[in-house]
Amino acid sequence: MSRDDEPRVSFLTRLLTSSEQMPAWVMSLLLVTTTAAVGWADYLTGWRWSLFVFYAVPISLASWWGGRGVGFYMALVCWAVWGFEYFQNHDHENKIEYLLLGVSRLAYFSLAAVGGATIRYRQETDATRIRALEELRQMEQDIVTVSEHEQQRIGQDLHDGICQQLAAITCAARALADDLRAKELPEADDAAQIEAELSETVGEARSLARGIFPVHVDRTGLSAALRNLAENTTRMTGIPVELADWSEVQVQDPDVAMHLYRIAQEALSNAVKHSGASAITIILRPMGDTLELRVDDNGRGFSAKGRGKVSGMGQRTMRYRARALGANLEIEPGPEGGTSVCCHLRVRAKREIDS
Repeated sequence: MSRDDEPRVSFLTRLLTSSEQMPAWVMSLLLVTTTAAVGWADYLTGWRWSLFVFYAVPISLASWWGGRGVGFYMALVCWAVWGFEYFQNHDHENKIEYLLLGVSRLAYFSLAAVGGATIRYRQETDATRIRALEELRQMEQDIVTVSEHEQQRIGQDLHDGICQQLAAITCAARALADDLRAKELPEADDAAQIEAELSETVGEARSLARGIFPVHVDRTGLSAALRNLAENTTRMTGIPVELADWSEVQVQDPDVAMHLYRIAQEALSNAVKHSGASAITIILRPMGDTLELRVDDNGRGFSAKGRGKVSGMGQRTMRYRARALGANLEIEPGPEGGTSVCCHLRVRAKREIDS
């Protein structure tokens, strides 16, 4: 459909839709009046300038308002009106001509009734489909929002609860080790070892809490959160993760930054678990009015077995988040092997270049 046809279709749709709100007696009066007006005008113009095509107006209105059955009834009424005025204006000597012309007009009126009912059905189907798509999109956004809030709550509870308790136990172990050393007891080394292991556990718990609730996204920007994610992943998995970002890019909306962080986190997790990569790169860079977030690995790339593993909830969640941002997410083979997860987001990013 061309752009020039849109106002005409919109006007017709509004006209037909407005008829749904009319009471039965108003609609009946409108149909009778329209049919009589078309019949009278057709009678005045004579049989040489027949206006029978305009009978489609009351027939279509009847089909739209009352369904196909009412449309067929209106088609019969219009056919009778047309036949009366036509036979008043013209006298065919050959009766077969009457029959053929009458059959053709009745077929046309019947098609008008079917057309009106079909347009109504199509409009209702399209409206139902649009509502379903809107509800599905809203449901996806709600699922992502609830999941994000739950992750933030768990991360905050982990950071404020267990991490603080472990830190307190670490201090107690350090104090115990100092007391044992002061008494020159051999158990001092065991207490020091316990302190060291507790300190390492506290660090891992805090890293886990930051992964669940990346506080840096809200404070120092997306780049800092991704850098922290890369460092933690390298330390915990032994796989080198490099962050190549442009520090002048500042994503001002914390919700947008959080979605991008979660996409990178999920892509990184998939690369670590499924790709067998020995090196992973996270790229965050501006490209005109588009912000690109890319996670590349040098793993085994796309295979039937690997594709089946990664096309689960994680990948669907990444796509949900991308759609929530209005971004484009692509998962494809990397330029030099492996897998590349790329998200392009049209934003007005604030760029500050340090002098």
